[in-house]
Amino acid sequence: MIRPPRIWISNATPKKGEKVRVRAQTTHRMETGLRSDDSGKTILRNIVNKFEASLGGQKLFVWNPEISVAIDPYIEFVFVASKSGTLSMVWTDDAGKTQTAARELKLS
Repeated sequence: MIRPPRIWISNATPKKGEKVRVRAQTTHRMETGLRSDDSGKTILRNIVNKFEASLGGQKLFVWNPEISVAIDPYIEFVFVASKSGTLSMVWTDDAGKTQTAARELKLS
């Protein structure tokens, strides 16, 4: 069973204009395409190749990892709180599979 992404937000009720730090980690094997299985067959590349974060439908951050990123990729980013809404995060891999996480952010 795949563990859901882990999310930490520095402040879920920030004041308008306050910086908010987000830490997020998802579970993913991150196969580079450079390894072989026990029979010698190359394991196909399958890495998380895109991460997107948005708040209330407005894109905050996009990251396109490369093959040097380790298993279970971790990311940390900061943004300035300008409105309340759902902070949504989506990880997409080479196979087209996605993992999602969301947290509510409410301006105080």
